[in-house]
Amino acid sequence: QVQLVESGGGSVQAGGSLRLSCAASGSIFSSATMGWYRQPPGKERELVATITTGGSPNYADSVKGRFTISRDNSKNTVYLQMNSLKPEDTAVYYCNLRLSWYVWGQGTQVTVSS
Repeated sequence: QVQLVESGGGSVQAGGSLRLSCAASGSIFSSATMGWYRQPPGKERELVATITTGGSPNYADSVKGRFTISRDNSKNTVYLQMNSLKPEDTAVYYCNLRLSWYVWGQGTQVTVSS
C-alpha cells in the first residue's frame, strides 16, 4: 500500500519562501503523476501543480511564476518550492499520487502572514 508523507510546512511572512517535500513508499512512484493541492480555510481543495512521469509541470494560474514543482525518482520524492508567498497562499497543502487510482497525503499547514 502506497503512503505519502508531506513535510516542510510552517509559518512565514509575506514575500518569504518554503519548500514542501512529499515522500512516497513503494515502488510505483516513477510511474505516477504527482501533484500538490491545497485547501484554504473555509474553501474547497484546489489544484496547485502537477508533474508528469516525464517531468512536465502544470500550474494553477495563481501560482505561476512563484511556485516550482519537481520530482526526484531516485528518492521517491516530489517537491514544491514556494517563493514570493502571499497571505492568500495560506492553506493545508496535500500531496497526491495518481495512476488509475490516487492516494492523498495527510497534509501540511502553510501559513503566510502579512
